[in-house]
Amino acid sequence: MKKLLFPILVAATMISCKEETRAKVKDASKAVGAEVKTAAQKTKAKVAKVIDTTKVKQKFKTVVSKGAEAIEKGAKKVKESANK
Repeated sequence: MKKLLFPILVAATMISCKEETRAKVKDASKAVGAEVKTAAQKTKAKVAKVIDTTKVKQKFKTVVSKGAEAIEKGAKKVKESANK
């Protein structure tokens, strides 16, 4: 009787452990999925910020170069009027 009871208990324990393990794996998968989603959102925000910064820098360079051209034209006009 002891030889029959022991394998049944072992089998029952293994089956119940499998169910708990599956539940734990599901919970862990959900947690990892949430972490990956959060990391992706943070990365997306950082990339958007870098892109915006790059656009601002490009616009700034354009404005500065146009301003420099305007100053040069104004300086030429002043120089020409001073030479007359």
